Amino acid sequence: MPDGSTSAGFLGVTRSLTGRSWRARPADPEVVRRHQMGLGLSEPLARALASRGIAAEGGEDYLNPTLKALFPDPSSFTDMDRAAEILVEAVLRDRPMAVFADYDVDGASSAAQLVRWMRAAGKDLPIYVPDRITEGYGPSPAAFRRLKDQGAELVVTVDCGAAASEPIAYAATIGLEVVVIDHHLMRDGDMPTAAALVNPNRPDCISRQGMLAAAGVTFVLLAALNREGRKRGLFAERTEPDLRQWLDLAAMGAICDVTELVGFNRALTSQGLKVMSAWRNPGLKALLEVAKSQGPASTFHAGFILGPRINAGGRIGRADLGARLLSTDDPAEAADLAAQLDALNASRKEVEREVLEEAVRLIERESNQAEAPLLLVAADDWHPGVIGIVAGRLRERYRKPVIVAGIDRAADVAKASGRSQPGINLGRAVQAAYAQGLLLAGGGHAMAAGLSVKPDLSLIHI
Repeated sequence: MPDGSTSAGFLGVTRSLTGRSWRARPADPEVVRRHQMGLGLSEPLARALASRGIAAEGGEDYLNPTLKALFPDPSSFTDMDRAAEILVEAVLRDRPMAVFADYDVDGASSAAQLVRWMRAAGKDLPIYVPDRITEGYGPSPAAFRRLKDQGAELVVTVDCGAAASEPIAYAATIGLEVVVIDHHLMRDGDMPTAAALVNPNRPDCISRQGMLAAAGVTFVLLAALNREGRKRGLFAERTEPDLRQWLDLAAMGAICDVTELVGFNRALTSQGLKVMSAWRNPGLKALLEVAKSQGPASTFHAGFILGPRINAGGRIGRADLGARLLSTDDPAEAADLAAQLDALNASRKEVEREVLEEAVRLIERESNQAEAPLLLVAADDWHPGVIGIVAGRLRERYRKPVIVAGIDRAADVAKASGRSQPGINLGRAVQAAYAQGLLLAGGGHAMAAGLSVKPDLSLIHI
């Protein structure tokens, strides 16, 4: 072949429509044979499993994942028991609380799970979601002060907080207790002094559940809350919540945050899609209707129909719309919120198209960097709500890690979002750059990351 490959492709086809070569993933022949013999699989299916790193003893759980077989012990998560104790005690004492959520699908579905559990326990839990433009990602001293002034004594952060050392330290000075539920990668030696910090990616966590989205971690927290609630007599006069009804929300976070669907995370997603297919959540049902879609729920529904609309509020509209949609039990409110999100999603598409076209032009006509191992592209005033989507589109186009930055000259900062390829841990790379003092802020996970940098050290010069 012209590129030197000896691959025969598949069924005689050697290249895709875009000109890329077809190559079979390597697979251990012994693992392939054991999948065939042990599970009664055809050779192609057995090879597909083996090529994805599924060991012989893990084949059954991969093909038929169940929560019964794969649900982790909540106590294996560092601080999980402590978090459950604090929250159940707060319910029993009727302490004023609030949930602080990230503005994406994972944050919204995490917040909605916690709100629904608290509602079942007889407690109203207000939702606070920071504005992407004016407040940025994650907790801030100003946000914590606002919540304190509104009467909160305890704040639970979901899908954020693991890197918020300074804001959480400030919260302590104003008498605000903080519990963190997160999944983002953490820097060694940089541990926020929260009352409890639950994160399977904190260095001392032994849960081995680092692939979970925050929504998955939150679902495990709900199990810990039920267990603690039973112990403390919380359900003596009320029905203990059946957590299975909220599996659809956990699945939304897992799919839309592009997590690795293996082990417990795979079971959570598989069972969650089955629950979602009943469309009992008023918000998801309303969003499905406004999108003029139907049928049993699939990863396509979550990732390409529902997810982008839920995200639209945090990208170019009101940041809390998605969390409110997933939390409400009022069909009329759900229909109104779904209509707003659908309209915002249409506007988001147009903004995204303009930024994507300009980014492609910069890469292919001006930068001469289209063949670089990692693409970095930036321009003035690109909307921070779409740069992550554009980075994902460019990653698909060029098949390499991409970082896209929008430069705000008035604020003297460039905010960037990146998407990676399998095998390249972008979150760790961003952490390393932050540790070396190259960034104002930065964090994320293996496949996605965000960062801020001074324009005079902008990514376009790297």
